Amino acid sequence: MTETPDLLDRQALRRVPGLSTELEDVTEVEYRQVRLERVVLVGVWTSGTLEEAERSLAELARLAETAGSEVCDGLIQRRDKPDTATYIGSGKVTELREVVNLVGADTVICDGELTPGQLRRLEELVKVKVVDRTWLILDIFAQHARSREGKAQVSLAQMQYLLPRLRGWGESLSRQAGGRVAGGQGIGSRGPGETKIETDRRRVRESISRLRREIAAMSTARHTMRSARRRGKVPSVVLAGYTNSGKSSLLNRMTGAGVLVEDALFATLDPTVRKASTPSGRLFTLADTVGFVRHLPHQLVEAFRSTLEEVSDADLILHVVDGSDDFPEGQIAAVREVLAEIGAGEVPELIVINKSDIADPLVVGRIRSREPHSVVVSAATGAGIPELLAAVELDLPNPTEQVDLLVPFDRGDLVARVHEEGRDVHVEYSAEGATIRAVVGEQLAAELNHVAAVGSADVASQVGQE
Repeated sequence: MTETPDLLDRQALRRVPGLSTELEDVTEVEYRQVRLERVVLVGVWTSGTLEEAERSLAELARLAETAGSEVCDGLIQRRDKPDTATYIGSGKVTELREVVNLVGADTVICDGELTPGQLRRLEELVKVKVVDRTWLILDIFAQHARSREGKAQVSLAQMQYLLPRLRGWGESLSRQAGGRVAGGQGIGSRGPGETKIETDRRRVRESISRLRREIAAMSTARHTMRSARRRGKVPSVVLAGYTNSGKSSLLNRMTGAGVLVEDALFATLDPTVRKASTPSGRLFTLADTVGFVRHLPHQLVEAFRSTLEEVSDADLILHVVDGSDDFPEGQIAAVREVLAEIGAGEVPELIVINKSDIADPLVVGRIRSREPHSVVVSAATGAGIPELLAAVELDLPNPTEQVDLLVPFDRGDLVARVHEEGRDVHVEYSAEGATIRAVVGEQLAAELNHVAAVGSADVASQVGQE
């Protein structure tokens, strides 16, 4: 049954307290790359509780600050659904305009993805720039992209977003000649040809095609490296989770990778892969990935698909949760939604509750009761990391092939791989080579059996010649 908003709720353009940003100096946040814009946030509360709606707007405020904006005010309207013409109710646009004038804002940010018509109409009425949540996130990604692949992926997502939003529908489009019109016949046929908006659209489409080709070429190299790791049967573990949950800090703590760590949303866009080992010495690869967020734009998921394949191809996902957040369950649900979208919903998952040093023990206990397959850690202090590595070892796919054979001395590389990938390893050396008893993976067992068989044949042939 659909919720019907109370009359008073429908009539209110409710202020959300505590969203104002108070920065004395832009250098307080070193990664800001644009001048501070003064923004007013606007959300439409269609379902759930008021607390959930305010939490969503508070997250939008953090996104706006990350993009380099100063948040002046935040407003929510209660409605069954967003207004098809102006997002908030048409009667409330005047009130929004008054708030914008009062605080001296130059931008309005809407907590949702607006249609081209909604963006245009709201901008005309409010008289300042209007952007939506999707474009805000794309802007943050554009600021933080560092690698060539990351920049291309963000550019592709931006182009896909912009294509249907290019201005100039209706009167600004000129008619094209067709049929007998080429000879100068027909009413209304004498237009100037391709107009600016049509030229813009053609250029955007060409850019999209070019970026897709570039990303496909770059993803081939990534796929080759991933295939090489898979051939070696080194288990793959991926850190996934909500943005700013501490994935990069955890990677540094587990591997000493030294990757960038910032208290900022989407600080990591380019995946980092490092080697790590379990308490028993078993090697695995650990990859850091881009953080997720509620309502992650589908353009970004599509553009970053080649990067996110690292997650869907993994043997285990370490789902990192910010234990200090007020509502971590919402973050877990948002991350799982994206994991399902990229085809990683069936990959084994271990919940890692991070930031235990500053988390509320009641919140941590609540998560553990809902997610029994979980560990509690602090990437900042190192607490819980040994328990995490032990849990990873239990969850990694185990080798199943029992081998007991002789490997010649010239194949020391295979002996080293048995130590790295196998379990219950026993090696005895003799004049003929190394006798190995161990449990290993299927592919390594096949290689060992082949080498042992060739070695036995050589020995037999030497005995025959004597």
